[in-house]
Amino acid sequence: MNEHNQAVNHTGPTGPAPEKAAPRVLIVTAVDAEKEAVLRGLGDHAAGMFDVIAGGVGPSAVAASTAATLALAAAAGVQALAQGATAPDGPDAAQSSAASLRPGPLAGTGLTPAYSLVVSAGIGGGFPGRADVGSLVVADAMVAADLGSQTPDGFLSVDELGFGSSRVAADAELAARLRHELQRAGHAVSGGTAVTVSTATGTAETAAELLRRVPDATAEGMEGFGVATAAKQFGVPALELRAISNAVGPRDRDAWRIKDALDALQAASSILREVLTS
Repeated sequence: MNEHNQAVNHTGPTGPAPEKAAPRVLIVTAVDAEKEAVLRGLGDHAAGMFDVIAGGVGPSAVAASTAATLALAAAAGVQALAQGATAPDGPDAAQSSAASLRPGPLAGTGLTPAYSLVVSAGIGGGFPGRADVGSLVVADAMVAADLGSQTPDGFLSVDELGFGSSRVAADAELAARLRHELQRAGHAVSGGTAVTVSTATGTAETAAELLRRVPDATAEGMEGFGVATAAKQFGVPALELRAISNAVGPRDRDAWRIKDALDALQAASSILREVLTS
């Protein structure tokens, strides 16, 4: 048998190659209401390809939850492979199909990520004129907009201080594909940067300051950068998906459309499923 036929028939030098398991996607929300909306959108596909967790509110809580889930799943995959078995199902059992994934071993740990993509998903604020209430944002990057230091001359980001980076790029190809398919389905969707803050914006002055720091800011949330940072530590690409429930700026709870945003998140999760399974 020549090399071409070996490749077509998935055979190796000593017999059939092991079947490659489907890659898995971890979706991380802040709270249960967002998780439930995502699960409704994913439908029956959730158990087969997606794990969805509510990781907590704020960048620190959600980064810890995401990193713990990734680490436990990777460890379970290593153990399962050593035992010649598959890992148990579900995020609570640290589900894994470690042999199937694009990323290599996590440096210094001997672990291989059990997920091929991590998505931060939820509702959030939109900057007026860039992401209107009721629309969707699929970010090109996640930026920790308040990670830095105040100085007499104004705010300096952690990048400007030389202490690291406040920016994690999204998977550009997947982000573009998801936006395209959302638009095709009739949804209003924007790109740009999703800013992550520890204190939600409540004044026009703070909104203007965020735009000064991050000129291409489109959406505001409290988790995206934390999720993306955890994923980056495991060499796994990330996305951020936001359904806009309110305008970034003066706090006006009467104008919030949380139910509409959760409905939009559900619809977007259905499209996400289609993009990742096609």
